[in-house]
Amino acid sequence: MRKVIGIGETILDIIFRDGRPYIAMPGGSVFNTLVSLSRVGVQTSFIGELGDDRVGRSILTFMEENGMATDYVDLFSEGLSSISLAFLSEGQDADYMFYSNCSKRRSNIMMPDIRPDDIVIFGSYYALNADTRDRVMDIVQYAKKQRAIVYYDPNFRKSHAHEAIQLRATVMDNYEAADLVRGSDEDFMNLYKKTDPDEVYRDEVQFYCKRLIATHGADSIHLYTEKIRNCYDVPPLAAVSPVGAGDAFNAGLIYSLIKYRIGQMDLPDLSPMMWDKMIGLGIDFAAEVCGSFANYISPEFAAKYRP
Repeated sequence: MRKVIGIGETILDIIFRDGRPYIAMPGGSVFNTLVSLSRVGVQTSFIGELGDDRVGRSILTFMEENGMATDYVDLFSEGLSSISLAFLSEGQDADYMFYSNCSKRRSNIMMPDIRPDDIVIFGSYYALNADTRDRVMDIVQYAKKQRAIVYYDPNFRKSHAHEAIQLRATVMDNYEAADLVRGSDEDFMNLYKKTDPDEVYRDEVQFYCKRLIATHGADSIHLYTEKIRNCYDVPPLAAVSPVGAGDAFNAGLIYSLIKYRIGQMDLPDLSPMMWDKMIGLGIDFAAEVCGSFANYISPEFAAKYRP
């Protein structure tokens, strides 16, 4: 059975509505994607860190309850688990604040079992942070050697925009390591002060990775590959919260790679019709998450896709 291995941060998301805490749940971009994939029956392993504290232990329990393998999660005692605050505006956009007091110690967790056509997803600041980057890239390079599919989501938040110039070379290295990049207009605005997807692909991504999916919230999705340029409209939706929507899109697209038995060697020659199906699943998963305050698809929604 093909596996999905995710590398990233794990945090407790606290969502504020009308200036008050509304709901709290485990989060983190790659983490959210893996929860959704686990709920549709995909075998997942998460690689990351948690504080050996009340928050960290509750997140670990949540992972086990959702069928996520925890063999590669490092519990540290020299710091605290991270917390994110998401403030929803009247238009249901989200503004984020992050609090982290993580350990500087990095464990030597064994390399995960990665086989041909498994899928490795990485991204966010965890893939750029000097404290974690070497560990991330060791796994990503091993995945490439094993001919797994490498999926990169920059998920570059406004809180790090002041570091954009010095981090661009690292982001380019991540593009080069990836078989597929999925980024949002917010990511590209924070990184390059650009939102035109054609310009972003041509000037920033194409030389390093030939396949880019550029999402623009509820507006549109642009696909770029070696042979295809396409734009997809997003169906109208009364969104409750955008938190986790991009992560759910990633889950839907990765699920389509497994559902349609698409391997690493198949990616350059996928037909427009197949990409339509893949993007469609991404949109379905994202729409489900937008309709709730959860970071991941619901078990009821997932039941429609479970084998």
